[in-house]
Amino acid sequence: MKDTSKHQGLRNQLAKLLAEKGITDKKVLEAIKAIPRHLFLNSSFEDFAYQDKAFPIGAGQTISQPYTVAFQSQLLEVKKDDKILEIGTGSGYQTAVLVAMGAKVYSVERQNELFKTTSLLLPKLGIKPKHLSFGDGYKGLPNHAPFDSIIVTAGAPIIPKPLMAQLKIGGKLVIPVGENEQVMTMLIRKNEMQFEKHEFGDFRFVPLLENKN
Repeated sequence: MKDTSKHQGLRNQLAKLLAEKGITDKKVLEAIKAIPRHLFLNSSFEDFAYQDKAFPIGAGQTISQPYTVAFQSQLLEVKKDDKILEIGTGSGYQTAVLVAMGAKVYSVERQNELFKTTSLLLPKLGIKPKHLSFGDGYKGLPNHAPFDSIIVTAGAPIIPKPLMAQLKIGGKLVIPVGENEQVMTMLIRKNEMQFEKHEFGDFRFVPLLENKN
């Protein structure tokens, strides 16, 4: 569990690269500089942790590439104390970035192995999400709703209705939609019934699976 000045230098370089790729949100870039991504990976990948690449993390899942994490985080326009629902805790890296940006994060993971690992890792790193739970992300967390924003970190063939229902009016849902390739999609809730839809090009994610615990 070492984080050295060498790692910090690599993080600074990564943040610079992401800025060159179009990430402009200062809070996102500061979070990328602050969070030790190498501690979220299997130690055999440590040397590659600050490349802009996705890596396997166990249970058939991946840690998203830093650009994707930064892009989704930027779309949320996080304000301090925003209540954010994250579907797919995974390694906990995206969770950590949102927490570093000042959000109150409620996160759901459907892979028990990952849920257990990440629940132990985050406190060790001094990262405190509001709530981590093991369950079906399609259902969201109705008991904690409504949310200022919802972020989904797995590809969904459709946008799950329960997630739309758990969004505050004015809130944003950022989700990659599609079967093999996904289109990064953002819904903004305009009122009880209406959502405004924006699309931001193609990304690749592992699938969001329903009822597969």
